[in-house]
Amino acid sequence: MIVGTAGHIDHGKTTLVKALTGVDTDRLPQEKQRGISIELGYAFLDAVPVGDGAAAGGRIGFIDVPGHERLVHTMLAGATGIDLALLLVAADDGPMPQTHEHLAVLSLLGIRRGAVVLTKVDRADAQRRAAVRREAEALLAPSSLAGAPVFEVSATSGEGLAALRDWLLGQAQQAPVGRDPSLAFRLAVDRAFTLGGVGTVATGTVFAGAVRDGDELALVPGDTRLRVRSVHADNRPVEQAGSGQRCAVALAGIAKEAVPRGHWLCAPPVALQTDRFDAELRLWHAEARPLRSGQAVLVHVGSASQAGTVAVLQAPAGGDVLGPGETGLVQVVLRQPLAGWAGDRVVLRDAAASRTLAGGRILDPLAPTRYRRTPARLAELAARQLPDAAARVSALLAAAPVGLDLQRWCRAEGLLALPPLPDGLLRVQAAAVDMALGQAAADAVLALVLPALRDFHQRAPEELGPDTARLRRLAAPRLPLPLWRGLLERWLAQGLLRQRGAVVHLPEHGLRLSAVDERIAQKVGPMLLSAGFEGAWVRDLARDAAEGEVLMRTTLARLAQRGDLHQVVRDLYYAEATMLRLAALVRQVAQAEGEVRAASFRDATGLGRKRAIQVLEYFDRIGLLRRVGDSHRLRPDSALFPTPAAPETATKVAGCA
Repeated sequence: MIVGTAGHIDHGKTTLVKALTGVDTDRLPQEKQRGISIELGYAFLDAVPVGDGAAAGGRIGFIDVPGHERLVHTMLAGATGIDLALLLVAADDGPMPQTHEHLAVLSLLGIRRGAVVLTKVDRADAQRRAAVRREAEALLAPSSLAGAPVFEVSATSGEGLAALRDWLLGQAQQAPVGRDPSLAFRLAVDRAFTLGGVGTVATGTVFAGAVRDGDELALVPGDTRLRVRSVHADNRPVEQAGSGQRCAVALAGIAKEAVPRGHWLCAPPVALQTDRFDAELRLWHAEARPLRSGQAVLVHVGSASQAGTVAVLQAPAGGDVLGPGETGLVQVVLRQPLAGWAGDRVVLRDAAASRTLAGGRILDPLAPTRYRRTPARLAELAARQLPDAAARVSALLAAAPVGLDLQRWCRAEGLLALPPLPDGLLRVQAAAVDMALGQAAADAVLALVLPALRDFHQRAPEELGPDTARLRRLAAPRLPLPLWRGLLERWLAQGLLRQRGAVVHLPEHGLRLSAVDERIAQKVGPMLLSAGFEGAWVRDLARDAAEGEVLMRTTLARLAQRGDLHQVVRDLYYAEATMLRLAALVRQVAQAEGEVRAASFRDATGLGRKRAIQVLEYFDRIGLLRRVGDSHRLRPDSALFPTPAAPETATKVAGCA
């Protein structure tokens, strides 16, 4: 169990910790000289046998934080991750400014276990003690520590120390035991130093998971990978350290300056950094002014502090203003990236670092820049507020209109393994892809695809249909490509759609060739192939095949509608094999130059400028290219004229092998 002391400067935090543990946490020379805490201090209390001799909850770690107003940022670095708080109030002083702010910090961090310790009671008479006790209880009433016990203590005389120590040991005995194996290791670094014969050592509170000697860890923000040389937990060498412990990790091959406070050590699968996150936030009830969109703030997550701005997404009264005591949804945009995961606590202070404004928890550390206030997005954030991981992922799949990237979600949640998924969803898995789409969202996409296809067939009856990428742009442009392909496979298997090559159409739109059409197709096939990159005109094909021009035009239009031929401009046709060669040249030019210009394509094909432009415009029209100014850009998602590719992505339905 990790215990944090909080309170105004010179109210006896360091003295109390020393009286309980025998350790003086003021270790710096300037702390000794000035008699105040400047940096975080740490000490440990060994559990003693109680009652029937059972150990009382293992070892208790104490984090002694500075009480000076200018060091609240340091206090926040220590307070994040504590299990229980001791709010100290000197009996001869009573609650002071930093008492109020430290209580706000503890409350906004969601700390509900704690006690008030009236210190220096040897300096106050009984009447004064009673008055300060009443003030402290009234101060706690609107906070998360309301109803916490009050202990009267004198570190000098020893009065009340035994009762406080026994209570702490009892609380440690009630602390949760065991670790969730699905959670990845995460440690918020609050100190790094060099130890002779060991090297760089980083210390902090373990938020989740476990670490052993030899493990590989990621240092975030950033992309550094490190190897663990040794582990200490609660100031002792151990084989493994886990959540709820103070931990020191010796790291190989890195200088202490490269592991600053505010960084995290974590398991590589969950390594992330973010410059914006969505959070559920409560504005402190004693704050005089509302929190508004665009307001500059200081953001505290873990042991990090970073400047940022707030955008209110949803407030109880509507609009973009959050009133004192109100809870709402916000997006925090940061000037520089930091690391944070879903469920981590966040505290906001004003830009001048003069007061604590609000606090809450991160809902999505990888928040979107667009569509952040839409009903669909707000429904997703509501799903992310559920307490259980399995419930969250199920609710998200039901609410997400464009599906869920399961790998990304696990990383944001700090999970090594997925919780059970609901049945009936579409799940697409490949080497670097694991995505899912709920049934309701799949039905909604189909409800957009079918009308889009009908409209396309109505507007272009001479064409068989759009290619798969173009249909996606028409009906579901935000749907990730792997899920789109999975849905197409499902609809084709169900007979809802038909596909010829890369072209998709409704079943009723497919054409059957007559005997006359088949006869003419047999005649013109060799002619179109021999025409090469120039293509063949209807009148020339009709003349050489000794067929009527009207009949030839009608048959060729049918063949193009089936996807067997390509009509580049009116009455100018190309064979499929020829278009494959032209498309390959387009890709070569695009790869070499980053774009396709008419002159480059003309030189690559040997065509005249006019014909080269006609072919490029056809590729624009069918979705292989996109016109940008005077050049053409290859559409990376186009399924037209495919080049040899890797094995197809596997599509699964949850609950099935």
